[in-house]
Amino acid sequence: MSTSPSDFLKMVPLPSIERPFGVHLWPIFDKAFTTLMGYHPQDFAFEPRVTPMSTLKQTAIMITLYYTVIFGGRELMRNRPAFKLNGLFMIHNFYLTSISAILLVLFTEQLIPTVYEHGIFYAICDVKGGWTPPLVILYYLNYLTKYLELIDTVFLVAKKKPLTFLHCYHHGATALLCYTQLIGLTSVSWVPITLNLMVHVVMYWYYFQSARGIKIWWKEWITRLQIIQFVIDLGFVYFASYTYFTSTYWPWMPNAGNCAGEEFAAFAGMGIISSYLLLFISFYLATYKKDGKRPTSRKAARSLKDAQVPDVATLMSGAGVNGNANGKTQNGHATSTGTPGRPVTRSRKA
Repeated sequence: MSTSPSDFLKMVPLPSIERPFGVHLWPIFDKAFTTLMGYHPQDFAFEPRVTPMSTLKQTAIMITLYYTVIFGGRELMRNRPAFKLNGLFMIHNFYLTSISAILLVLFTEQLIPTVYEHGIFYAICDVKGGWTPPLVILYYLNYLTKYLELIDTVFLVAKKKPLTFLHCYHHGATALLCYTQLIGLTSVSWVPITLNLMVHVVMYWYYFQSARGIKIWWKEWITRLQIIQFVIDLGFVYFASYTYFTSTYWPWMPNAGNCAGEEFAAFAGMGIISSYLLLFISFYLATYKKDGKRPTSRKAARSLKDAQVPDVATLMSGAGVNGNANGKTQNGHATSTGTPGRPVTRSRKA
């Protein structure tokens, strides 16, 4: 018995507001999470000083350990040959791509109905809109992935690649940022998180493909997407912070109403994300817009080499790694790249 096109369409789950991807993904996640953890993800409660990695002391210890390992490891590797680790590098980038994609679709499924039914202000400023039980577990899982991403730098150290300021600062600061937003109960958190997950899907997929030896033309767009991400982030974060402070302390000033969150979290969000934007713009201008013009082909490579400014995608990629102390930087790995316009410190031997 043949199936007509109309019958086939009825069998295919179509996207809707309640089910943006056609099928309902949360029950699938619920079943997998419950099997692993023994309780439903929506029953998770983030409790400071009880939940693992929920205190400032634990976060500070992890970040301090991160810097101790990478800078201590760099010294240990100074007179040792570099490791290749290309297989492990591909696995690392593939699972980060997968985790980012899974979290992104779960966030999207939760947020689209809320924004559609109640509006964007409700979603970013009301606790019931941006701090629901399903979102809290996703916030927490996203926070934990920031520690997995610290392994990026371990690969750089093992491969004897440059440790640049922007890369090291970005990794440590992002773990701290996610911690402050969890403790601070900021409903607007989902905006930077979902945008960051989208960028990470693209970014880590690029590094995975690059490690396989596949050349992709759009590596410059990774930095562009990061800059666009921070601009949008700051628009929402500054709006939410302004709304909070004016409604709390200066209600006579124009404001849209109350906004959930703690003050220290607002300052942390504004400060850290603002620093990201400035650093990434500086890097982009130094890398792609040197002397007011975008370098291309051989001239681009020559200008980057002479300035010793590593390309973000090239530095973070693991394909054909062979960094050395003579200024040549081939595919390394970094979530962000160093201080634009300044020489990169390299080891004496490679």
